[in-house]
Amino acid sequence: MMRGSFMPGKTALTVATFSALIFLPRIAPALKNYKSLEPAGIPAVWQFPIPKNAQDARPEMEEIRAARLQLLAPKNLVDPNHAMDHFYESLRRGGLTRVLHYGDSPTTGDLITADTRALLQKQFGDAGAGFVLIAKPWAWYYHRGVEMDAASWTIDVAGATEIKDGLHGLGGASFRGTPGAVAHWMLRDGQQRTLDISYLAQPDGGSFSLDADGREIGSVETSSPEPAPAFTGFELPPGSKRITLRVTQGSVRLYGTEFRKQSPGVIYSSLGVNGANITLLSHAFNNAHWAAQLHHYRPDLVVLAYGTNESGYAPFVNNTWGKELKAAVHRLQAALPGTSILLMSPMDRGEKTDAGEIDTIATLPRLVGIEAAVAAETGVAFFNTYEAMGGRGTMARWYAAEPRLVGADFIHPMPAGAKIVGELLYNALKDGYNEYKLRKLAETSTGFQGSNEVASK
Repeated sequence: MMRGSFMPGKTALTVATFSALIFLPRIAPALKNYKSLEPAGIPAVWQFPIPKNAQDARPEMEEIRAARLQLLAPKNLVDPNHAMDHFYESLRRGGLTRVLHYGDSPTTGDLITADTRALLQKQFGDAGAGFVLIAKPWAWYYHRGVEMDAASWTIDVAGATEIKDGLHGLGGASFRGTPGAVAHWMLRDGQQRTLDISYLAQPDGGSFSLDADGREIGSVETSSPEPAPAFTGFELPPGSKRITLRVTQGSVRLYGTEFRKQSPGVIYSSLGVNGANITLLSHAFNNAHWAAQLHHYRPDLVVLAYGTNESGYAPFVNNTWGKELKAAVHRLQAALPGTSILLMSPMDRGEKTDAGEIDTIATLPRLVGIEAAVAAETGVAFFNTYEAMGGRGTMARWYAAEPRLVGADFIHPMPAGAKIVGELLYNALKDGYNEYKLRKLAETSTGFQGSNEVASK
């Protein structure tokens, strides 16, 4: 046997093959799109410590695993407690994964959420359009993939209504109607196969009917001895595109409908209330009623995206924001133990200085810092939207961009700007998911090695 610096034949052949693949795109221009390591980085590949004996192997492997996990850690998504694992595991298993995304005005128009939804459904499957309100509380209320119109409803929005019972359903708005009240939903793809109507069962409640493309599919009587949240599901004939709900008798109070396909995948519901702040969830929602809604929809991930409206009030930010945010998180944790919760910071918010320049308002970085601290204290995940999109001065750059990415208020994103934020959120979730899979693989590998060692003793 030869000794010294020579490599065994198989090893030498492996190295030669690897080197050929590295330099192949440079030798053969036709293969320029072939992706490989850069030759300049090859020394870093070879310069790894070789364990002197078998006992040194495990610590080295653990270090390598830790380094790989760090490389895959999502940027601007902080989750030291692995609060997102429930959501990631649901994605890994397949089947149905539900996301509820609460927020303010951009969320009411399905901005940001629509783009994140589309990307998640492209990767993991489209399980349906999700939750949609009965009618439009605001002219710009929108859900990509579902057009809607309605007439003759009395609309009560949480935090802005004379009704103070807090029974606002899942989405923060209720719709009272008598005969003549009607709602229409036009589905884009005709592949939704079920709908689930959410309403309030109540004394002297009336009734409503549903039809699909002019064909009646059922009716519901809402009368009940005591007020209570209620839900009724219906199957849709294949290809159904126009769904109509009509109040047929008495008075009803409805909340919304969830559209779902038969296929596995993601349902991502945007639940925005215009002008909302975090007190909507910490106080305006009746706790038992909201918990019942959450139990029914069983989300795997709840996103709380507030802070933009709060950032305009420095005393609120300094004295109240953290307390109210913590209260909302605790409500969710009590209602949905084990469910993943993600605090999503607001985007940058700009204002004009005395010099006429656009700069980030002073309270925003402070608000984001408080939110990060609340996430750490409550053990939930935190996505720093503000930093992910560029940090201080982003709205000035976005306003100067062609085309503009933000409106003249330096707050509300244009569709192109919203798409950027939606993609940033998706990429963070995707990276977190990949890190989760690698972490689980490493745990399985460690367990397998441990069992082999026990067996060999």
